Amino acid sequence: MKYKDYYATLGVPRTASADDIKAAYRKLARKYHPDVSTEKDAEERFKEVAEAYETLKDAEKRAAYDQLGAHAPNEDFRPPPGWEQSFGGGAGGFNGASFDDIDLADLFGGLGGFREARQRQRTGPVPGRDFEAAVRISFDQAFHGAELKLDLASTEMGDDGALRRVPHPVTVRIPKGVHAGQRLRVPGKGGPGARGGPPGDLYLDIDVEAHPLYRVDGNDLYVDLPLAPWEAALGTTVKLPTPGGPVDLKVAAGTHAGQRLRLKGRGLARGGAEAGNLYAVVQIVVPGTVTARDRELYGELARNSTFSPRAHFGGYGA
Repeated sequence: MKYKDYYATLGVPRTASADDIKAAYRKLARKYHPDVSTEKDAEERFKEVAEAYETLKDAEKRAAYDQLGAHAPNEDFRPPPGWEQSFGGGAGGFNGASFDDIDLADLFGGLGGFREARQRQRTGPVPGRDFEAAVRISFDQAFHGAELKLDLASTEMGDDGALRRVPHPVTVRIPKGVHAGQRLRVPGKGGPGARGGPPGDLYLDIDVEAHPLYRVDGNDLYVDLPLAPWEAALGTTVKLPTPGGPVDLKVAAGTHAGQRLRLKGRGLARGGAEAGNLYAVVQIVVPGTVTARDRELYGELARNSTFSPRAHFGGYGA
């Protein structure tokens, strides 16, 4: 026999009162009743809800059900001897209820309320479905913003109530400064409504490709700036690439490794806020191959320079 967790079906704890169980059932029954619901698999969900309520609303049946203990949903288990003879052979040992047995007047505030709800379902405007799509964009698209053309095929309900699979081309504007993990709402770009109902919305889950040069930290960007030893010692001007275009960056004499040179406002601009900064992180790079002339010059520098990079070692270096 397969175990069904009736408490989980109704969304209540095992300690729920009879009033809590009834309130949960009424809420779910109104949501899933096939005569008024637009939910997917409404009839099947409604039968599950009704079956759970038929068991838990009866004190004797609920007590017997609780004696089964807690099991994982759909777990095979063996009920006590004589269980099926006493309580039937339905799910969890109980027979499920049909939606034909439910007091619709009670659910919808009288027969008039039910008829009104059913009439709205059949003739009233129906809002369009919301769509959701995962979108992967480049770093440059995230930095500058971009216009994307998406083709989102979907199942939609026509004015005749029939479902059909239709293409759904959409053009969306990605604002500049978006970041990975952000969720964008595009109003009115979801499925079309039926019978004059408004269209749904489109939700975009953004993923941004990593850039080979830039690292993102909030609105700030970081880029490594390799310098030759003589550039760091004597100072220089380098052509630094930035997402907005190359700039001339002046490097002061005596610049050291790890130093961060700030370019104000060259980072990401999000939601109309002031743009972040771009930081060039200095790295001192030595030649991988040393020519004879290089070796001669390095040797001359070593013999004549008074600079000691380990002076702070003091007596510890002895």
